[in-house]
Amino acid sequence: MNLVTIAAKSIRQRWLASCLTALSIALGVALMVAVLVINGVVSRMFSQNATGFDMILGAKGSPMQLVLNTIYFLDKPIENIPYKYYLDIKKKKWAAHAIPFALGDTTEDGKFRIVGTIPEYFECDYVPGKKFEFQAGKPISGTFDAVIGARVARAYGWSVGKKFPIAHGGNTSDIHDEKFTVSGVLAPTGLPIDRAVFINYDGFYEIEGHGKSKAEVELEEQARRDAEIVIPQPPPDSAPPAHPAGGKKEKISDEQKQVTAILVQSAGKSSAEQSAVAFLIMPRINKGSVAQAVNPIEQIKKLLNDVVGNIRTMLVVMTALIIVVSGVGIFVSIYNSMSDRKREIAIMRALGARRHTVFSIIIAESVLLCLGGALMGLLLGHAFVFVAGPIVESRSDILIDPWFFEQHELWILPALLVLAVIVGLVPGITAYRADVAKGLSE
Repeated sequence: MNLVTIAAKSIRQRWLASCLTALSIALGVALMVAVLVINGVVSRMFSQNATGFDMILGAKGSPMQLVLNTIYFLDKPIENIPYKYYLDIKKKKWAAHAIPFALGDTTEDGKFRIVGTIPEYFECDYVPGKKFEFQAGKPISGTFDAVIGARVARAYGWSVGKKFPIAHGGNTSDIHDEKFTVSGVLAPTGLPIDRAVFINYDGFYEIEGHGKSKAEVELEEQARRDAEIVIPQPPPDSAPPAHPAGGKKEKISDEQKQVTAILVQSAGKSSAEQSAVAFLIMPRINKGSVAQAVNPIEQIKKLLNDVVGNIRTMLVVMTALIIVVSGVGIFVSIYNSMSDRKREIAIMRALGARRHTVFSIIIAESVLLCLGGALMGLLLGHAFVFVAGPIVESRSDILIDPWFFEQHELWILPALLVLAVIVGLVPGITAYRADVAKGLSE
């Protein structure tokens, strides 16, 4: 009979205390697994692969806010840049793709962001190596066409052919008369794209109230020529009307159009070449007075490290403390059992068991309890993710793969093995030093 078998029988003799101790370890490990898996999903969402574009151009201001506006649709834009500036960028040889975004409006109830863009956007990789896929319909082509994300389609029950109005500047009491028609529904991506509504850029400026007045355009151009400054744009809900009230609608000129951001995919045969081109071009753009150029990867990493990373660290530390407390529980359970096992240990010694054999049995018990609880915790943790995944997906834009395995999970078993040896040392030494004669007499 080997040491593991003896340790297993000893555990079965105290099955209730042993099960409760292993359960405490299992719950701690399950919580840690859930934290690691969810952290892995969030990290992938806020990783360098969150966008297939090398640069984002927008009005001067906070680089982080520009990325949050453009990539994650998390905030309202403050200022815009001239549409003619976009046309100039589009002509540059270093810009393989230049995609305009016009932001500010929302769906009728204000829940989802409206994004004015061009059909070329759906030809680009939304993340490196991944193209847009449609679960129904096709990309925008007509002036009042719209493509909706998977989350939007699920929330509203919209399908191809659905007509809908939009709210001006996110003001749900100011609904535009014009209606857009769903031409396509995107397949789920697990990214903020799922909760966006993409409309034709031309259609965006066919809407009343979009675009600047000619007088305002002339004043801004004069200001740039004279002082090389940018006049702050009026907020979307106070934009001047695009045509006189009660009159025939005027055609919006390019000078009156604006873009909130320009997504640029640099020219190059590889991602390294594209990044190098972006690195050289950004300082030139930032020296100008019209726009700033932002590397989305840098801002996303900063967000990941400064915000998401701190939350992850806090949760991992908390779960680690829970496991340590569970380890203390194992120590208390085994140590308290030593007084009841003095006669058992003495008999083993009398039958020829050596001191180090008895010591090894106690360590083996601790290891079995820890590893048993760890394996149970791994199963419980992934079972929790499996159950919670569809619920999280239905309430947010995050797609959680129930079979996702975080590499950090590989450290759980070795760490618990070390913990098991540590908590088993004191009870093991107590058994090692047990007096045989005194144990038999008791």
